[in-house]
Amino acid sequence: MATYLISGGTGLVGTRLSEQLLDAGHEVIILSRKAAAAKGKLRYAVWDLASQTIDAAAIQSADYIIHLAGAGVADKRWTAARKQEILDSRTQSSALLVKALKEIPNKVQAVISASAIGWYGADTATSLANGFNEDAPADSAYLGETCRLWEESIGPVADLGIRLVKLRIGIVLSTKGGALTEFKKPLTGGIAAILGSGQQMISWIHIDDLCSMFRYAAENTQMNGAYNAVANQPVSNKTLTLALAKQLRGQWYIPVYVPAFVLKLVLGEMSIEVLKSATVSNKKILAAGFHCQYPSIQTALQQLFPK
Repeated sequence: MATYLISGGTGLVGTRLSEQLLDAGHEVIILSRKAAAAKGKLRYAVWDLASQTIDAAAIQSADYIIHLAGAGVADKRWTAARKQEILDSRTQSSALLVKALKEIPNKVQAVISASAIGWYGADTATSLANGFNEDAPADSAYLGETCRLWEESIGPVADLGIRLVKLRIGIVLSTKGGALTEFKKPLTGGIAAILGSGQQMISWIHIDDLCSMFRYAAENTQMNGAYNAVANQPVSNKTLTLALAKQLRGQWYIPVYVPAFVLKLVLGEMSIEVLKSATVSNKKILAAGFHCQYPSIQTALQQLFPK
């Protein structure tokens, strides 16, 4: 069994991934700002981004590093300070891992780093037909630039002779948090809130498929570089909203369109991403041999919200 060192291990994805790894018999070390007692094969190691220090023993123990650390993009309104925090939390944590791998003798076989489909801009006729692939350039808007700098910051890992895989993650579907939590809120009152026109495409992934992708990327020695971590079938905002409404409430809901100007007032600059259509292809990771357990929005929602 292998030892996985996880940054951002207490977040939505890191928590579920740790559960999967422990269930499979692996050892897990979670990087944390504070020391905590071990629980069986789950351990904690201290790191500090401000001082750029890290527990050397954790680096020495790791067979694989899963890099998930970063402030939540949708957690708060995008002020200038918050946008800088989102960027710094990613690039500074990457810099610390690179520094540690350079300076501390280790046996790390691969680093699997999170990125995001915010890398891509708004849909074009070509992407609507075929989906954005990993060769597309980074968008010049805030999220595109953040993703570009994020990936660049972890890039020097490859120069150390360590295999590096970057997973550009879509909208993660989970019952524990994330986008579905927000989509569900109006449905408690029977309202299926369709955002803007509802035609914008959402490239999503079930959290268990995403965690399986991280494990697959770690163990598959043929994987290198960027891969889109999305399901087989992107859907429109309207399709996702109505599918969720049907799964949760049967026929007892009312579709309501939330105008774009309202979203702009409420969300500010973040509304650009909520209203942006991005059709992203997962053909590359499928070609690498990965198979999604939940390829369609129906299979995903049925698993997450069984009747």
